[in-house]
Amino acid sequence: MTAGSTTGTPDSSTLPHFPMVIGGQRVQAVSGRSYQTTDPFRGEPWASAADADAADVDLAVGAARQALAGPWGKLTGFGRAKLLRKVGDLIARDADYLAGLETRDTGKLAREMRGQLATIPEWFYYYAGLADKLEGSTIPVDKPNFLVYTRLEPAGVVAAIVPWNSPLLLLCWKLAPALAAGCTVVAKPSDYTPVSALELAARFEEAGFPAGVFNVVTGFGPAVGKALAAHPGVDKIAFTGSTRVGAEVARAAAANITGTVLELGGKSAHVVFADADLDAACNGVIAGVFAATGQTCMAGSRLLVDRTVHDQLVAKIAARAETIKVGDPAAADTEMGPLANEPQYAKVLSFFASAPAEGATVVAGGQPVAELGGYFVRPTVLTGVSPEMTVACEEVFGPVLAVTPFDTEAEAIELANGTRYGLAGAVWTKDIHRGHRVAHALKAGTVWINAYRVIGPDVPFGGFGLSGIGRENGIEAVREYTQTKAIWVELTGGTRDPFTLG
Repeated sequence: MTAGSTTGTPDSSTLPHFPMVIGGQRVQAVSGRSYQTTDPFRGEPWASAADADAADVDLAVGAARQALAGPWGKLTGFGRAKLLRKVGDLIARDADYLAGLETRDTGKLAREMRGQLATIPEWFYYYAGLADKLEGSTIPVDKPNFLVYTRLEPAGVVAAIVPWNSPLLLLCWKLAPALAAGCTVVAKPSDYTPVSALELAARFEEAGFPAGVFNVVTGFGPAVGKALAAHPGVDKIAFTGSTRVGAEVARAAAANITGTVLELGGKSAHVVFADADLDAACNGVIAGVFAATGQTCMAGSRLLVDRTVHDQLVAKIAARAETIKVGDPAAADTEMGPLANEPQYAKVLSFFASAPAEGATVVAGGQPVAELGGYFVRPTVLTGVSPEMTVACEEVFGPVLAVTPFDTEAEAIELANGTRYGLAGAVWTKDIHRGHRVAHALKAGTVWINAYRVIGPDVPFGGFGLSGIGRENGIEAVREYTQTKAIWVELTGGTRDPFTLG
């Protein structure tokens, strides 16, 4: 049975089954349906999860609202901070186990998943440090008989809808700041990768979070995500995924005037100048587009390089691409695992066909790895890519690099900004003046200078244009999950003309 197939009862196979978590209870779907999730390496089902629908979403949102009105809503920032630190410790304790689940569900390298799980606790520690510091302010207004001050209050129930490429990391980017702000959360993991979020919820229970603070609803297909995005009991939606689906989420949220944080697609560019350290640039490009099999929103899928060093840098990258070890993501020496699911595999193969047809030259890869089975492709480098080509305009979300030369700094900036996306980018140069100048000119939410794909809980991340709205990480993220209330206090007890304002 393939991923997405459903069965009449949750335990109708010998696969391990992972129930949902709603209101602190492990529950099955109201319908009784379940579906199977596929191991991308073996191309076969390995676990099953509940196949929920709008009825289950209602229950989860109700549990989250009850927790908000109950013990969680009464907890101070100091109390929330203690719980956040505790769950961070539990994630650190169980990092290897959770990383193994991620590798099994996503096909990503075990060493990369272990690295991610080792850093995820830092998000909870960082936001624990902010939970008790969400201060309002007093405002010295022009009316001496009033004291005016503000409070930062939780936005309310947050719907966290996350993708399949880094399930726990991207969930915790939302979860940690939302909880620090005092919100409750209903999470919907990708239908392709449901397991790790369900197991994460067990650590919240162990840490002592009140029931209903963190709920996880699973389901194959769009039903759960649509129900969450349109639910009138949801106060904020935090979504990471494609721009197309993000637009659908925003439309559904607009019907209830629900706030959104949207972290969407990208078509990020490396801009490499002639004076750059080409070995360092090569490593950065490899990390940006071939690590994680290119399945990251921040993938540096475009390489814009000074024409005078174009051939030299392309030769370095192509030679390294040819040596990348593709195979079992659990093996210690594997450098690139499979694509995460069959639709993504088909999408990447379509670029292998369209790019040469439009005039690009394949200098490395451009083929599936048929002998391995599963969803494997070779790291691919394309040259002769012009800005109007499909591979230069559309997000691939796979290990495909499109190379375009430039002659001047102005042309490089124009090419880099010649996209409706604006998530990330990099500048490679030894000229400190040029590095800052070009970084300032790039229309992107994150720009690295002589580096790529470096993140942290304390640094905001998000995009311009079709790459999204709002910011995750840093102090800005916790503010996304609060709302400001202004309070006016009349001090004299006197009367005033009721027909005037102020």
